[in-house]
Amino acid sequence: MNREIVVPDMGLVVLVGVSGSGKSHFARRHFKPSQVVSSDACRAMVSDDENDQSATVDAFELLHHIVRTRLRRGLLTVVDATNVQPRSRQQLVRLAKEQDVLSVAIVLDVPEQVARERNAARPDRDLPEHVVPRQRRELKRGLRGLGREFRRSYVLDGVEEIDAATVSYERSWNDKRELTGPFDVIGDVHGCRAELEELLADLGYEIARDPLGRAEDARHPDGRTALFVGDLVDRGPDTPGVLRLVMGMVAEGHALCVSGNHENKLVRALKGRNVKVTHGLAESLEQLEAEPAEFRDRVLTFMDGLISHYVLDGGKLVVAHAGLKEEYHGRSSGRVRSFALYGDTTGETDEYGFPVRYPWAKDYRGTAMVVYGHTPVLEPEWVNNTICLDTGCVFGGKLTALRYPERDLVSRPARRVWYEPVRPLEEETTAPEAGSRRETDVLKIDDVFDLDGVQTGLMGRVTVREENALAALEVMSRFAIDPRWLVYLPPTMAPTATSTLPGFLEHPAEAFAEYRKAGLDRVVCEEKHMGSRAVAVVCRDVDVAASRFGVTDGTAGALFTRTGRAFFPDRSRNEAVLARLRDAIGAAGLWDELGTGWLVLDCELMPWSAKAMELIRTQYAATGAAARAALPAAGAVLERAADRGLDVADLRDRVGARTGNAALFRDAYARYCWPVEGLDGVRLAPFQVLAGEGVVYAAERDHLWHLTVADRLRAADPTGLLTATGSHVVDLGADASIEEAAAWWSTLTGSGGEGMVVKPLGDLPGDRKVQPGLKCRGREYLRIIYGPDYTEDVHLDRLRDRRLGRKRSQAMREHALGLEALGRLVAGEPLWRVHQPVFAVLALESEPVDPRL
Repeated sequence: MNREIVVPDMGLVVLVGVSGSGKSHFARRHFKPSQVVSSDACRAMVSDDENDQSATVDAFELLHHIVRTRLRRGLLTVVDATNVQPRSRQQLVRLAKEQDVLSVAIVLDVPEQVARERNAARPDRDLPEHVVPRQRRELKRGLRGLGREFRRSYVLDGVEEIDAATVSYERSWNDKRELTGPFDVIGDVHGCRAELEELLADLGYEIARDPLGRAEDARHPDGRTALFVGDLVDRGPDTPGVLRLVMGMVAEGHALCVSGNHENKLVRALKGRNVKVTHGLAESLEQLEAEPAEFRDRVLTFMDGLISHYVLDGGKLVVAHAGLKEEYHGRSSGRVRSFALYGDTTGETDEYGFPVRYPWAKDYRGTAMVVYGHTPVLEPEWVNNTICLDTGCVFGGKLTALRYPERDLVSRPARRVWYEPVRPLEEETTAPEAGSRRETDVLKIDDVFDLDGVQTGLMGRVTVREENALAALEVMSRFAIDPRWLVYLPPTMAPTATSTLPGFLEHPAEAFAEYRKAGLDRVVCEEKHMGSRAVAVVCRDVDVAASRFGVTDGTAGALFTRTGRAFFPDRSRNEAVLARLRDAIGAAGLWDELGTGWLVLDCELMPWSAKAMELIRTQYAATGAAARAALPAAGAVLERAADRGLDVADLRDRVGARTGNAALFRDAYARYCWPVEGLDGVRLAPFQVLAGEGVVYAAERDHLWHLTVADRLRAADPTGLLTATGSHVVDLGADASIEEAAAWWSTLTGSGGEGMVVKPLGDLPGDRKVQPGLKCRGREYLRIIYGPDYTEDVHLDRLRDRRLGRKRSQAMREHALGLEALGRLVAGEPLWRVHQPVFAVLALESEPVDPRL
């Protein structure tokens, strides 16, 4: 007869048996090699000999370390050791309890003779005669207490039963990751049946009633699932009515429910346990006493079967009555259940007799959204990635639900105060003034260092070096704008491969060839404006700024540089630019068309001198002025020397060429400088709509869509502030199209343009890393970067050996981080989570990469 052994898919399995009982063979048959931690293997690892008994202590230290690490990471772990003595199992059981996972023992009990024969057949093992009998005696003595040690234990008696056994895996009851919703998570009801029915109706549920008119089920026509955070009972006027409705919804698969502390206490009272009849329990007992015994039995069975928490939607959503810190998600233990029901308490009580609780949500750094109730608040508020939905309906507040994944809140006010709170509801909330900064929103250095980088959806983990992180942290803390606006920093961009054409360092031909080799059919060439990169966060009005970004200082947006600083020193100029941009968005009809009250835009602001005048004056103009002063004078001296018959022709020609190059150098930077007064003379070129409510447009729309929107904004701006971005689409399979684009670039750069950026169009190949854009700068513009004489053959030959690897890697990583920041922003994640990738972009900018690239 086959014996089925059921083990948890996350937990500890301890194999128990004498030497030669077949534990290793059993482990190989039923478990993955990576799941098995063998004492023999650990002994060999620390001594090069699995039979070296002198290494046993070190071997088991290693074994316990591996077991603890695997259990902490949520992995099924199988221990292959004799484990016949209870004391040898105690440490393993402690590890399982420490990591809040279930433990299972599987005993392989074979006859002594079988074990002897197997050991004798192993040439690498020479056991003394007394070992197996002693182990067997210890095994038999320890079997009696096995059930007290482990949550579940199996004893396989004899070789046949061992060989016939099968192993199956059991998921934890709280593991509902396969359920993706959508959900409507409902806060503490506390017997307020009428408000619950009204809230369900507001959410779109259709309520079914029994012949007596009592609500016994509710279903949503769109298949949404209600999720109750517990505390259905006590204090309110109709606990039986609430239970009848919720039990019906759960039974029909229309709802899920976790236990609250009030259900836990009511269960103990209904079982006749000695509990204090306080905090509304008397009302529940009295109301249930009027119900039939059959109903009370159903209520007891239902509440007694409620679990502590659920993990849903692939681990993205956790629901627990009092909340749950990250290390407890999906775990099973009394400690986890206690936290889920009561929160993390100090053991002290406040002046009203209530437990003093640790503010666990303040330190929460998990990626899963945690939704809970338990502690009444006046208004729900996101703290990190958690939200409390208990808005004190029974105390005269309201009953609140969270739509998931939409993150919308729906509330129904209480009909009256049903139960006078011991502590005034106003004192229950720790919410700060609306829009104020919370300590929990602030990025901490450990948020980067603890992770050794930032996890991105595009490139996996992006590492940030400590020295770079420290420099970036100082910039963000000392110079950055209000961090609530700092939701994105633009990535650097890699140049195209070095050209082999005479006289050129960069040319479009290399960019086209690279994208064609990557499997792309089309690209778009975008005019590269020579100015300063500017990110604009624009809200429709101050109300949107307050509700979406928490900013209540009267501003409705921000304009900042690629290092996170306010673009203009004076606030009025920044706000004037944003006002014109906001008006253009409205005039173009984009607020309504895109269904958003805010947008993040990537732009270029011109002239270059508007932001970089000090750099131009000290670095470029100084060089140009020195050359224009010194080289003509040197040329004049050489001319006089030549007139006297000295052989200085080569030197004179070289100085003359350098004089011409110096003039070209001055012309190159001067064409990007012009005077401005206020906003007169300022030009802003938006070229990408990065994100809006619910959508990361940078990832979901192609570049032609972004250019079309930019053209609409320019057309909608009567002030002349907004300017167009020229573009050209290239068919990489057509030589004529490629030649036409190269000619367009030549015309653009020949008339003073900086160059262009070549970007992919269409689907990217999934198995290759493709640069998000390649910049191809003009011949004269590069004179600013590489110096007046860079076009001389001797210099060009040297510069062709540019090392682009670091720059390209940096561009890819920063692009991935930028999209990650926008994705977290759109998903409504806490500000510190948005700041992780933003901070990392700034940190990567201090990597040792040639700044000329």
